[in-house]
Amino acid sequence: MPRRSPRSKRKAAAAKLPQSPRVRSAPGKSRKSATRSTHATKGARGTAAAGVKPARKKSTRALRGTKSAAASRPPSKSPQAARTRSVQPDPVRVRAIVEQLRELYPDAKCALDFATPLQLLVATILSAQCTDERVNKVTPVLFAAYPDAAALAGAEQEAIEKLIHSTGFFRNKAKAIREACADIVAKHGGQVPRTMDELTALRGVGRKTANVLLGNAYGINVGVVVDTHVTRLSNRLGLAQGTDAVKIEYALMPLVPQELWTLFSHWLILHGRAVCNARKPLCSACPLASHCPRIGVTVSA
Repeated sequence: MPRRSPRSKRKAAAAKLPQSPRVRSAPGKSRKSATRSTHATKGARGTAAAGVKPARKKSTRALRGTKSAAASRPPSKSPQAARTRSVQPDPVRVRAIVEQLRELYPDAKCALDFATPLQLLVATILSAQCTDERVNKVTPVLFAAYPDAAALAGAEQEAIEKLIHSTGFFRNKAKAIREACADIVAKHGGQVPRTMDELTALRGVGRKTANVLLGNAYGINVGVVVDTHVTRLSNRLGLAQGTDAVKIEYALMPLVPQELWTLFSHWLILHGRAVCNARKPLCSACPLASHCPRIGVTVSA
């Protein structure tokens, strides 16, 4: 059998390579137009199958025109937009607010009635989602039945629930009172501790409750008490932003002298109840109106 040369093998391999199919033109169309339609179909296979036309790209000139128009557009000057802007607390303005509040509420004090630090601790736990007036009606009966931490720790759960039922969330509050008093007896000899870390380690005691106790029962200004009134007024006065109680507290602390931290909370709470209420603040009669940017206020009297 004759032997094939390498050249003849290359020719045979080249002859077996698949050829691209020849595009045949439809009747009445030229071969050139048929080729173009075939390429267009292949390129738009996904959009044609979905029945959606491919989106046209904007030209660079059109995009530049859009950017320049947006950059030249003047900022909104509506009153609502102006009232929601961020205002940096000016030390002079803050000092004027503090002095005005001092004059308005010279006799400010804690609204919860108490005779001992333990009574204030229990009353503050009961005040969650409840008015101070309601708590002051409940605590005399509770303390008459259970005068100290040992008595509260050893009380029956159902018995405490019955006495504090009108304050709401009575099951959780009764459990918190009993367990906090049990820790006070076991770890602190029956005496309410005087430090933030020790207080917040008790069940049902957060930073707000600890600040209330330390500032009002012991006269120790460790922080600012932040409740719903303090949160609302701090935002409207431009002293803090947001609703996070801890962030608001740390924003207020450098603005107000430390010896006034507890009083400042009382002042804001009293002013929030009397004038700067949540739904429709009395801005026209507010003594702080000249120092207040009224951030977030859309309706007032």
